[in-house]
Amino acid sequence: MTESASALSSWESFYVIVGSSGGALIGLQFVVITLIAGSRYNTNAGALSAFGTPTVVHLTGALLVSAFMSAPWSSLGSLSVALGVCGLGGLLYGAIVLRRARRQTTYEPVWEDWSWHTVLPFVSYATLTVSAALLCTAPQHALFCIGSAALGLLLIGIHNAWDTVTHIVVSSADGE
Repeated sequence: MTESASALSSWESFYVIVGSSGGALIGLQFVVITLIAGSRYNTNAGALSAFGTPTVVHLTGALLVSAFMSAPWSSLGSLSVALGVCGLGGLLYGAIVLRRARRQTTYEPVWEDWSWHTVLPFVSYATLTVSAALLCTAPQHALFCIGSAALGLLLIGIHNAWDTVTHIVVSSADGE
């Protein structure tokens, strides 16, 4: 077993936990969206694409990074490319989400919304992108940063899902 394969295998339990959690929470998001569709709470596609869909994307990002980190790669170079593409895709998607959040008119985001829906995902995807670039030259440091990015995406997804559900419950109770 090479040193890099050994370094990756020491993270296996971490990625099983993060990936499984991300996958389970994606399923719960589908249940929540189905329940919202059957409720009297009205939302529009603009708000959903700015605040709901990104939650599923970030949870999927955590799941995808976990899958990449658990796969039997023949070299760190291949893993680095896969993680880099994931990170760059997340950054691009983050720009799209920012535009959608600014254009939607259903909800007026506050500073906490901007932090959790745009800034923190950007930081996580940027960390993933930079770590992917450094994986071959500084694997130990890069592995911790990749783990931080995956965990960050999972925590962002959890926060944003909870925030969305509580907003809907409070708004429905207020008769909005």
